[in-house]
Amino acid sequence: MASLLVTTFIRRLAQVGCVMRVWARRWHDEAKWPITVKGSGWRNQKELLGVGMKQHGTSRLKLCQQGNIGANQASLRRLSKARKKQHQHRNRGPTSSSPAQQNSEVSDAELEWSSPESTVKGRGPILPREPSDKDGDQDPTIALDERFDDTPLREASLEHEVYNKAFQPELLLLEGEPTTYKDAKGKREWEEAMAAEIAAIEKNQIWVLIERPAGITPIGLKWVYKVKRDETGKITRNKARLVAKGYVQQYGIDFEEVFAPVARMETIRLLLAIAAQRNWWVHHLDVKSAFLHGELKELVYVTQPEGFVKRGAEQKVYKLSKALYGLKQAPRAWNIKLDGVLKELGFIKCKHEHAVYRKGSDEDTLIIGVYVDDLLITGGCPKKIKEVKKRMEEKFEMIDLGLLSYYLGIQVTQNNQGIIIQQANYAKKILKEAGLSDCNPTKYPMEPGLKLSKSDEGEEADATTFRKWVGCLRYLTHTRPDLNYAVGYVSRFMQAPKQTHVQALKQILRYVKGSTDLGLVYQRKGSQELHGYSDSSHSTDKDDGRSTTGLIFFYGSGPVAWVSQKQTTVALSSCEAEFMAATAAACEAIWLRGLLSEITGLKEEQVEIKVDNKSAIALIKNPVFHGRSKHIDTRYHFIRECEEKGQLRIKYVCGEEQKADILTKALPRLKFAEMKIKIGLKEITSLGG
Repeated sequence: MASLLVTTFIRRLAQVGCVMRVWARRWHDEAKWPITVKGSGWRNQKELLGVGMKQHGTSRLKLCQQGNIGANQASLRRLSKARKKQHQHRNRGPTSSSPAQQNSEVSDAELEWSSPESTVKGRGPILPREPSDKDGDQDPTIALDERFDDTPLREASLEHEVYNKAFQPELLLLEGEPTTYKDAKGKREWEEAMAAEIAAIEKNQIWVLIERPAGITPIGLKWVYKVKRDETGKITRNKARLVAKGYVQQYGIDFEEVFAPVARMETIRLLLAIAAQRNWWVHHLDVKSAFLHGELKELVYVTQPEGFVKRGAEQKVYKLSKALYGLKQAPRAWNIKLDGVLKELGFIKCKHEHAVYRKGSDEDTLIIGVYVDDLLITGGCPKKIKEVKKRMEEKFEMIDLGLLSYYLGIQVTQNNQGIIIQQANYAKKILKEAGLSDCNPTKYPMEPGLKLSKSDEGEEADATTFRKWVGCLRYLTHTRPDLNYAVGYVSRFMQAPKQTHVQALKQILRYVKGSTDLGLVYQRKGSQELHGYSDSSHSTDKDDGRSTTGLIFFYGSGPVAWVSQKQTTVALSSCEAEFMAATAAACEAIWLRGLLSEITGLKEEQVEIKVDNKSAIALIKNPVFHGRSKHIDTRYHFIRECEEKGQLRIKYVCGEEQKADILTKALPRLKFAEMKIKIGLKEITSLGG
């Protein structure tokens, strides 16, 4: 008797376990609903989840329709009806109809869905009902052996895992950016942003509504949406921009010149280094709707914007008197307008960098750096900086962002010790989007001695994805000279990358994972000396035998400019490779020398360039070696003229102290770590440095 009871208990336990697996699988599918509980009447989210699980088998609540469909009064009424229906079904008892007759009554429409109340197609066929069913086909007390599902569970999750996945904030709150007007329509924050954009256009008297001229095809308009964030990733505002479809413009008809200068990243770093050395503070200004201030010379017509079409005037078009975003000439028109305003305020444009303006001298010096609509202002007199801000606000609608903290994706920290720049948040974003946030970090970006080729055998990789991550890493090199060589090397294979090239790219990303906090520090009251290093690695490219040039320049102790690139011609010896690298360094030095003199108002000083090849130094200084250099391209002899005029001073440095070595080849781990320290990279443990 005891053995019979044990056998019965084990069999019944197995039945319950199998049915519970079926419940788990089906509930896992249901857990993918985009559940929204905002404004619900439930005491907590888990209670809502529990009700959904209890009602899964008989009367699944449609908890997730569009909008806030929590446990409102309508949902409670549906729940009450479902429970009554379930109670009536249980009390009905067995019917006389056979299972075959019941199955024949199921329509084709019902077979397409998992149940009559399901909102998901293709969930699977409806299981046949049995005469003895009390609670549908999932009642564990009467389930039959032949209906057990012993197949392994696919992606089954525990209840707490389903709960965590269903109620993640990312799924509850939509923080994405709309791609079309239809997506943004009806959302208060985006409608307010669009209304603000239209108000700015009308305030600046951008256009006039007129009858459409005969034979004129107006340019279409499109809404572009962007969520603006600060250096910590926090949302600051939602921005809607009305953009013209300028790709349909034709040269000579509705546009001519389009070029507009912006400050180079080397210039931005030099400005920060000068400000730190002189103990200045850098301020940040943003011009609202900058392109709307540019005046047009050409006749341009555009359609009425979506969502803001005038009633009774649907066939009319706008004639532009000022520029809109998206027009080919808009950047140039804005730059001309800004240039005129700054000159009215007494600023002088630098000849070596047309996006930098200077005013005054000595401690009264004011410097403005321009990158489209972002303006950097620094100088020795805070009172005059405030005066310039006030006068600029009279000309344009400005946003005073205070001290510079975030600029073009670069985090900037200013304190009494110096100015710190880094891209830690940007590096983490790259890793997250690449799916490598949890990868194993490494100590160096590329294996020493690694040589890849365009003709490497192996499976081809996705070129679009490869180019995307290379492009992201190239922007990261604005504050990370330690990545310059490795990123430049994999950039040579973007046309047809192979899996070997992808592995090299992943090695760089793994290195980024272990070095996200690295940055550069420009010290207060440091040295004013501008000096550089030049190096090369001879015939390192397997495909064409060309060498790699590496150069880096320091203002004081902080690096302000660096380059790592393949040379344009083949060098017959390491001496020639070093000679060509030194010439490239000379060109950079002459430009930095002139720009530094214009910004500071000081006399141009001789720039020292350190080279670790004595033969190359002799070739630069001594024209007797004509036989060795007569075949070298004439442009590379530019460095001789600079050295003779006293603009440059070429000096020998031993290989161990050659700081440009990290820009020419993949170094071993210990050597690489040593070079990172020498070029000024430091681990920034906090925003305060």
